[in-house]
Amino acid sequence: MKHPKTVMIGLGYIGLPTAAVMANNGINVIGVDVSEKVVKTINQGKIHIVEPSLDKLVNKVVQDGYLQATTKPVVADVYLIAVPTPFKGEYIPDLSYVESAIMSLTPFLAKGNLVIIESTSPVGTTKKMQQIINDNRPDLEGDFFMAYCPERVLPGNVIYELEHNDRAIGGVNEASTKKAQAFYGLFVKGELHATNAQTAEMTKLVENASRDVQIAFANELSMIADKADINVWELITLANKHPRVNILQPGTGVGGHCIAVDPWFIVNSFPEEARIIRSAREINNYKTEWVIEKIKNTAIKFEIESKKKPKIACMGLAFKPNIDDLRESPALYVTQSLILQGFDVFPVEPNIKEHEHIKIYTIDDAIEKADIIVYLVAHKEFINIEVNHKIVLAFIEKK
Repeated sequence: MKHPKTVMIGLGYIGLPTAAVMANNGINVIGVDVSEKVVKTINQGKIHIVEPSLDKLVNKVVQDGYLQATTKPVVADVYLIAVPTPFKGEYIPDLSYVESAIMSLTPFLAKGNLVIIESTSPVGTTKKMQQIINDNRPDLEGDFFMAYCPERVLPGNVIYELEHNDRAIGGVNEASTKKAQAFYGLFVKGELHATNAQTAEMTKLVENASRDVQIAFANELSMIADKADINVWELITLANKHPRVNILQPGTGVGGHCIAVDPWFIVNSFPEEARIIRSAREINNYKTEWVIEKIKNTAIKFEIESKKKPKIACMGLAFKPNIDDLRESPALYVTQSLILQGFDVFPVEPNIKEHEHIKIYTIDDAIEKADIIVYLVAHKEFINIEVNHKIVLAFIEKK
């Protein structure tokens, strides 16, 4: 397969970098997004998210004519879907964005086309979407290819990992798997592992559920250490001296669209079997509530002793260090909860300029005003901050 015309539906944190990497490898890419603002921004060679080196890459491929954006799909050879898959209600997977993407591209499909879902999805989603296409285009049944290939990238290093990480690729049949492998071979240097669609879907969920369980152990340990008056950072450092122990670092909770969401897809599909996975999710969610209570108790103690209402600087809103992504962010949840409960809060997030519901303060301004400084995210900007005569609560390791 040589330089097929490709449509990428969804130009967010995964779709846009993937489209840019493909375009940089000589693939003509039409990016599709429902937001006219996003489309306009990309067509100007600019980006709407924070990701190192992405701005230069997008500008290059737009100027070279290999990437352009629009609000509607067009006729192409390959269609990729990288839209959100949040949950609704009691952690029930919401596939409406994926279904909408499938419906939008179905009228443009032709014999021999390849459809790939990259969005994190419950097991069985790819075949379900294949059936939707068959129902709406019976003339194409058996004459198009369909596969699932989840991303596995780290925000802040997305471009490199898109090209160099291994990928699991699962088609609805062997021919679809091979077709998708050939396509990803045009721009991925990592190994392309062939499997079936349902195994590829579960692989993505299992990867993030595994990490969630490991983080849950660290977060649970941090709460135990706090009660035992033990420095959890020192404890973990010493325990990790064991040659076969590698405990992760605890934090404010778990955020992002992957680890905080994907395990629920397994729990929803296999409620009786997924016991550890469910417990890990509950522990990590509870850690965030525990953080809020620690801050509140510190604030109440301050008010009793000083006879004045404390000012609280919440350092960091993103779900992880050095990015602007607020999806499922425990730090954002903590900050909003404190504000809603009437506390005087000064939110700090160096990676975003403004928020529609929260006033963002500079580091210097917030620290100058605050009585209590709460470190929620380990942003690089927070490393060398000097704080004198302030109460400091650090729920992340501040080196």
